[in-house]
Amino acid sequence: MAKHEGDCFLVPGPVRMNQRCLEAMARPVITARGGEFRDVMADLNSGLRYAFNLAPSQPVKKTHSWSSEDDYKVMVVSGSGTAAMEMLIANRFRPNDLVLVPTNGKFGERVAEMCKRFCNVKHIKYEWGRAFDLYELEQQLERGCYEALLICHNETSSGITQDAPAIAEMCNRYNTSFILDGITSIGGLPVHLEKWNVEAAAMGAQKCTAGPSGIAAIAFTTKFYERCKVIREQGDSNALFYLDIISAFKKGDDDQTPWTPAINLAMGWSEALNVLKEEGLENRWSRCQNLASGVQNLFSHLGFELPADPFHRSSTVTAIMYPEGVNDQWRVDLKEQYATQVIGAQDHLKGKMFRVGSMGETTKEEMIEGCKRMLECFKKHGVSIPEVDVDSFF
Repeated sequence: MAKHEGDCFLVPGPVRMNQRCLEAMARPVITARGGEFRDVMADLNSGLRYAFNLAPSQPVKKTHSWSSEDDYKVMVVSGSGTAAMEMLIANRFRPNDLVLVPTNGKFGERVAEMCKRFCNVKHIKYEWGRAFDLYELEQQLERGCYEALLICHNETSSGITQDAPAIAEMCNRYNTSFILDGITSIGGLPVHLEKWNVEAAAMGAQKCTAGPSGIAAIAFTTKFYERCKVIREQGDSNALFYLDIISAFKKGDDDQTPWTPAINLAMGWSEALNVLKEEGLENRWSRCQNLASGVQNLFSHLGFELPADPFHRSSTVTAIMYPEGVNDQWRVDLKEQYATQVIGAQDHLKGKMFRVGSMGETTKEEMIEGCKRMLECFKKHGVSIPEVDVDSFF
C-alpha cells in the first residue's frame, strides 16, 4: 500500500475538497438568471437527488431536475446546514404546534433550540453518546399530541448514529411526521428517506459529499409542502422571508432560486456530487464504514474510551476520550508537529475528547497515516502506547 504523503486532514467537516471541486469554484462569475446557471442548477439538483438516495433525475435544465418519479423534491439553500434545518422547521410548524426532539449531543440540542424559536418542544435530553430509549419515545408518541418528531440522525459531537429505522416505524405507526437532520449522514452512511417515510430532511455540502461550506439542501414530500401552504394560507405561520419555502418552490421547475444564489459554491458542489456519482453512493457508505471501524477498533484495542454506544457508533466520525493527563494541547502539537488535524469536543467535554472524521473523500492511506501520527503524538505526551500494526486494522 502506498504511504500517504503530506498533511492529514481528518476533521468531520468541513472536509478536504478535491481539485475538481476547487477548480469549479474558481470559474469566472456568471449571472444567476441566465441559461448557464440553470445548467449548473440542473446538474446540482440531479446530484442532490443521488446523494439523498432518491429516484434519479436528468441533469438537464427544463426537465424538472429537482423531482422524479418518487414523492420528493430537492431544493438548494444558500446557507449552512443550520439554515436548511431552520427552513424546514420555520415553514412546517405553527407557533402552537408541539414537536418531540430527543437528543444525545450538541447538534441534536441545536435542533431542539431552533424548534423552540418557532413552535413548542418536548425536549428529551439523553447523556451524550447514549442511544435513545425507544420505549420512552414510544410512550411519548402514544399520547398522540405531537405534530412531528425530529432527530439529528448522526450526532458528530458524540459519535453516535440514531436508530432511524426503528424511530421511523414508530412515527408511521402513530401517524407522526418524521423530520431528519441528515447533515452529517446523507451521502456518508445509509439513509432511506422513502423507505422510512421521512417527511423532510436536510444535508450540508461540506460534510459527507465533500463540497464547499456555506451551501446546503433539503428534500421534502408533497405532504410537507402542502402543510406549509395551508399554514401560510391560514395566516398562522412563523415570521420569515429569506428562508420562505413557498417563494423557493415557485422557482423550482425553472431551475432557479428566489434570491441571489451562492453561484460559485453551487458550481463546486455540483462537481463534488459528480465525483460521488462516479464513486457510487453505496461504495462511499462502505468506505466510510471501513475507515470508522478501523479507527474505532484500533483505539479500543489500545485502551482508549469511546463514549458512543458501541451498537450505534457513527460511520462518519469517531469520538475518543483523552487518556488521563492529556488535553487539547495534544491537538495543537498534532497539527504543528505532525501536520495532522482532528477536531476537539464541545461544551462539557471540551478538552477531554477529540473526534476523527471519516467522511467525504478521505482515503484509507490518509487515515492509516493519520492514526500513526496520532499515536506518535500521544507517545510524546507521555502516554504508553504498545507497538501495534496500524495497517492491520484497516
